[in-house]
Amino acid sequence: MVNRRQFLQSSGMGFGAVALNWMLHQSASGASGRQVLERPHHAPRAKSVIFLTQSGGASQMDLFDPKPVLQRMGGKTYVDKVEMFQPGSETNVLLGSPWTFKKYGDCGMDFSDALPHTASHANDICMVRSMYTEHNNHGEALVMMTSGDIFPGRPTWGSWISYGLGSENDNLPAFVVLRDPDGYPGTGATLWQNGWLPAVYRGTEFNSQGSPLLNLAPHKQLPTGTRETDLEFLQKFNRQHQEKYPQNSLLDARIQNYEMAARMQVAAMDILDIEQETESTKKLFGLDNANTAGYGRRLLMARRMVESGVRFVQVFAGKGNPWDSHTNVDTEIKDISGKTDLPVAGLLTDLKQRGLLDETIIVWTGEFGRLPVSQNGKGRDHNRNGFSLLLAGGGFKPGYIHGRTDDVGYKAVEARVSVPDLFATIMNQLGIDHDELTYEHHGRSETPTDSVVTDAAVVHELLGNV
Repeated sequence: MVNRRQFLQSSGMGFGAVALNWMLHQSASGASGRQVLERPHHAPRAKSVIFLTQSGGASQMDLFDPKPVLQRMGGKTYVDKVEMFQPGSETNVLLGSPWTFKKYGDCGMDFSDALPHTASHANDICMVRSMYTEHNNHGEALVMMTSGDIFPGRPTWGSWISYGLGSENDNLPAFVVLRDPDGYPGTGATLWQNGWLPAVYRGTEFNSQGSPLLNLAPHKQLPTGTRETDLEFLQKFNRQHQEKYPQNSLLDARIQNYEMAARMQVAAMDILDIEQETESTKKLFGLDNANTAGYGRRLLMARRMVESGVRFVQVFAGKGNPWDSHTNVDTEIKDISGKTDLPVAGLLTDLKQRGLLDETIIVWTGEFGRLPVSQNGKGRDHNRNGFSLLLAGGGFKPGYIHGRTDDVGYKAVEARVSVPDLFATIMNQLGIDHDELTYEHHGRSETPTDSVVTDAAVVHELLGNV
């Protein structure tokens, strides 16, 4: 005999796996401690986050953190102290950057010519040059950047935020993921998992190519009237279930949830229809250019989502680890920056024009940085000891440069910021105290920034006065 769950999963009604799983777990989570805050812990400065995950490890000394000493000492051996550089060694040979830096904005923020469009927003950007993390491998470092620990299994940032705040739109998930339609990022769906939070808080994948919602339409054409018949059949199941368990007060709510799942699909189709945008807006995001159109489309969808009440949108720059640059930091950076730079600038411009930047946090970051020494002659290997990232909007201090790495960009040495620190600060701007939001798991009260590595703290220096 087919049960209700099997029927919903296999029928052609168009409820789809995304909406179905969302509502199934939402109804189940009521019995497992779902605790969306009735009100934030303190007055929020922002409502939502667009997390621009630059997987691969963007090179700080080739993008954001110019090092004159590195340029001058290129070709000499690095032994951790500038005064001890020695020429002639075949290992640890310093590599000067092939990129040219300029100062932008009233603040004089440094950007290389790899990111001229993003650089034009220097006055709106908070640049952190003193980030560090806990692992040199892509997998562990990406899990760290998205969950706060190098070991998979903890909830990701988007899951915690949706658990704490919910969505402002009852017809949409609170946490949405937009990846490259050509493939998964490094480490795949681990980067938006819910961990041991109820599954309703897992990131929901939307497509940026073709139909926005997974499994929305049947795989093959159905005869006229089939969907209507399916819905009537489902209603019959529900009525029988109500008659069998008349005291089950959760049933009516569950039926409403399934109906809302259908509404979600209708709402999402409208919200993600970027053809409603003007041609000038599409051009702003680079949709008129084949090289920038893919990423630009995802960023335009992200703007439409936060505008409609989605709390956390995670957007990936490409499949795999596109910012990896082991072979040549000139050609490899040129490829990925050429695809992403203009759309990022377009997102910042569009949010600002619409009055949304003040209430939306933009995070631009990879999982680690690169070494100042050469690999394969012109490339750089991974470096967990120091890297840079960009923040904008949501009350972060605009036109501000925070922290410092050493003279060759190897490690953060001043005003260091850990990954848990970063998330504690982002949550603070959303009105959440990272030590007060808890979830009972295996007999202990877990918090978003629990870590075996370091205690987390809000970095108040990154925040504006408003």
